[in-house]
Amino acid sequence: MSLLAKSKGEVTYRDISTLHKWALVILISMGSSIIYAPMYLKNVFYDPLMQALGCSNADLGLMVSAYGIAAMICYLPSGIVADKFRMRTLATVGFLTTAVLVAIYATLPSVQVCFALFVAMGVTSILIWWGTRFKVVRLCCEEDEYASKIGISYSIYGVTGLVLGLINAGIIASIANAATGVQVMLVFLAVIIAVLGIIAFFLIPDFKGEINKDAKLFSLAEAVQAFKHPGVIWACVAYFCVYAVYQGATYTTPYLTQCFNADGNLVNVIGLIRTYGIGLLAGPIVGFIATKIKSPSKAIIGGFVLAIAVLIGFIFYPHDPNAAIIVSIMVVLFGFATYGAFSIGSSPLSEVKIPMQIFGTAAGLLSVIGFLPDVFIHTWYGSMIDAQGTAAFNGIFGIEIGLAVVGIFCLVMLLRSIKKHRNNIIEEEVESEIEADVQAQEA
Repeated sequence: MSLLAKSKGEVTYRDISTLHKWALVILISMGSSIIYAPMYLKNVFYDPLMQALGCSNADLGLMVSAYGIAAMICYLPSGIVADKFRMRTLATVGFLTTAVLVAIYATLPSVQVCFALFVAMGVTSILIWWGTRFKVVRLCCEEDEYASKIGISYSIYGVTGLVLGLINAGIIASIANAATGVQVMLVFLAVIIAVLGIIAFFLIPDFKGEINKDAKLFSLAEAVQAFKHPGVIWACVAYFCVYAVYQGATYTTPYLTQCFNADGNLVNVIGLIRTYGIGLLAGPIVGFIATKIKSPSKAIIGGFVLAIAVLIGFIFYPHDPNAAIIVSIMVVLFGFATYGAFSIGSSPLSEVKIPMQIFGTAAGLLSVIGFLPDVFIHTWYGSMIDAQGTAAFNGIFGIEIGLAVVGIFCLVMLLRSIKKHRNNIIEEEVESEIEADVQAQEA
């Protein structure tokens, strides 16, 4: 039977039990955390990875850049793929193919082979799998339940990342040889991802209406329309800055080890707290603030300001090994600011009131522009560390400050665009009412 054809036993969310619905939400949420873990292991296990692969800082950055380039190409068509193929098929194939690639990665091949693997994982995790998370959650709930379900999904995502990270940290800490520890960790991840693929095959049903046979290919006209909508371009560039600063937090790991001679196991734990643990607090807190002040943009500006303050502290704080604990606290605070901003980084797109018929296109463009730092920033920062040693970190933190300032500027311009657009609408409504009154009087 064709994957595009109507299959027997198609269901709606009304036809499956509450337990089944929650099992689907948990599966997809856990999967969205685990499937991307192998590509971003350097966020936590920077030094062990570099030792195991025998590569330079630049090489490690280039691997993520290779993944980022593949992801950039795949973001837009991934939505089309999600509309053309069944969720069960995409989830199963995405998980299993990624698991195979991670298993190959576990052999610790040459840097050149790693580049190819990261490109391939960009295809399996983005083109094939990217579109499943939000769509599966949407398919198994009422429309008015989606917001709460996706919020819970993000919490499950964070908890999964933290638990998985702690297990990985335990693996690295318990095995003296860095290469062996990284191999065991990657094999563990490959097995977990493969198990998720098997579960997805049996757990995800064929949903009625999940396939859109009329889904159009990317429309340039719609993209232009989306960009022309007031505030969209500012939202996209702001998201770029948010993600760039968020990814810059990765380099607080080598900063602790190289500038403060911090214990490797301590750094791994700090990296986990900064990457996953703090997200359990940062996401809900910043989200609550954004809701309270009725402006995600203003909340993100607050995150940028906090990040800038911590970055200035990094630049001027003396590199004293006795200060490792204090700087670790600053790293966690920086993680709170960057994760909090990133957790609602796409929300300004909703502030600009973009029409629903082009919202998908706008969201795709936001992903392409927003995640663009993955293409170059890791290679850039890694090359700086290779060339300058510990002196590079002040330069990296300076660049991060500059990106945060640009992000604040874009969000201020976005808020101005929203205000101007709102005033224009009010003026048009007033003019329409006046014209209607005149016509009524003439009649």
